[in-house]
Amino acid sequence: MVSTTQTMMRAGREAQLAGDPWTAVEIFEDLAAREPANAEVRYWLASAKLTSGDPNGAALAMEDARILHTLPLVTARGGDAGRCRTDAAHAALIADQLYGQHMVAMSAVVRALCLSAGRMGAEDLLAYGLSLQHQGRVEEASEVFGMVAEARPTPRASQFRLWATLFCEDGEARFAEEAKAWARRHAPAHPAAPFSNPPLGGRRLRIGYVAPNFAGSQLRQYMTPLLENHDPAAVEVTLYPASADTESNWPDWIAVHPIGHLSDADAAALIRRDGVDVLADCWGHTAGSRISVLARRPAPVQVAWINSSHTTGLEQVDYIPHATSDRSYPEGRYTEEIWQIGPVYTAFRPAEGRLPPVPTPALASGLLTFGSFNHPAKLNDWVLDAWAAILRSTPSSRLLLKYSYFSDPVLQRATQARFAARGVAPERIVFEGHTTGEAYFAAYRQVDLMLDAWPFAGSTTTLDALSNGVPVLTMADCDFQGGAYAQAMLKASGLPDLLTDTPDAFVERALELTEDLQRLDALRARVRPSFEAGGCCDEVGFTRRMEQAFGEMFTRWRREAGLDGQPVRAAS
Repeated sequence: MVSTTQTMMRAGREAQLAGDPWTAVEIFEDLAAREPANAEVRYWLASAKLTSGDPNGAALAMEDARILHTLPLVTARGGDAGRCRTDAAHAALIADQLYGQHMVAMSAVVRALCLSAGRMGAEDLLAYGLSLQHQGRVEEASEVFGMVAEARPTPRASQFRLWATLFCEDGEARFAEEAKAWARRHAPAHPAAPFSNPPLGGRRLRIGYVAPNFAGSQLRQYMTPLLENHDPAAVEVTLYPASADTESNWPDWIAVHPIGHLSDADAAALIRRDGVDVLADCWGHTAGSRISVLARRPAPVQVAWINSSHTTGLEQVDYIPHATSDRSYPEGRYTEEIWQIGPVYTAFRPAEGRLPPVPTPALASGLLTFGSFNHPAKLNDWVLDAWAAILRSTPSSRLLLKYSYFSDPVLQRATQARFAARGVAPERIVFEGHTTGEAYFAAYRQVDLMLDAWPFAGSTTTLDALSNGVPVLTMADCDFQGGAYAQAMLKASGLPDLLTDTPDAFVERALELTEDLQRLDALRARVRPSFEAGGCCDEVGFTRRMEQAFGEMFTRWRREAGLDGQPVRAAS
């Protein structure tokens, strides 16, 4: 027998998906009063309230849903949900365990109980902020990080907020202001002795790269093309990681000088003793950053690259390489000079173990699958608006969201509720968490068309998809560096037909590409070959352009600092 609750749930769901959220609100409010512990009712109430124009009510209902969903799951995992309300140490322990398992939404719920228990230290707050950020609750995360930065104004605490702002509305402008404020507070200029780096005639250019590690992180796919193709007759290369243990497989002639055990002053002194001409920071402001070493000006020319396509905020960083473009940069956005490097500003080596490409999956299955493997923080409201419009116009389609954090059942259901607020049934949004090896590559064989996010477009996710033969539709908002990077990648790969410039055009192009599966399959057939023949995989060409650019930067420094044979001024 069908229960009253089931009947009401069905009626509320049908009303919501049919575009009548006011009826849905009445039904789900009635149900919430009848069954106050029912998380599913609260998720639907959140969807209906958001559609009906009550964002505050939607937020309250969503928070109730997360709590009601999380606490029984904590108990099922052996935790004591009741104790979490009164014992902050126990709540923190459970939250840490959940976070380590990528259950970021569940972790945030439990971590918030630390607040109600009356205690949350700075490290707890940072962990709470990260668990919010990784769900895509970026404005809330920014506020939490701001609280920590005010209470404990350390470089690390301030960098957490700095990075979170990039995902917020008007993120690049806010990031630039935060980066400059961070630099003023935590990376002021230090007096530097004059440099004695000789001119390049008859010697090799000395290049240094700084990052916590190069081979054991996402940097590997970007650094390998460069480090394996540097010309040892033209350049000397030194890596400055945290530890030498992670860097054992680079060419023998590349030096590795670890700085993880050194203070900023001692690390800068080491780099200066090495006589580095051009020092490139490859990590930016992300966790583990040593960008404050560059504030001490250990090299005459300093560059931010890869993780710093946005400004570092440091006056001591001279250049940021970008792809050659006719785009204009907002005045005052960068403390560095943009150095246009060519069709792409990174090369990329596809991961080993890729599977052969397959035809468009929908040809065999009859089910059209859109996909996004982007970080949940990139899935903002305007992106979901466009994706939902595509799904509503293709009723036999689904959307696959894959990321480690999407293994969290609470994040899954909350994300489905956001789509339900836009008229898309929850079961059409499917999820995969983290996978490796063949299972990871097999995921690409499920997707007919990848949908990129904006303004913070995909980078590694886009390159991985293209290298696995899956087309990626991008809204290249070139007022934002992420969009400019995405545009450069697709143009360099001979795939400009996957670029759009407005959200409406993005929706129209997605529908146009998928209405004819044979035409989509023809596009798919050329994605991987075109990508591999394009600028992103031109490892030698890219490396030569980087070497040339670094040499020109150094020559310019000598010219502006004093001619050969004349005293060279101290760098600021």
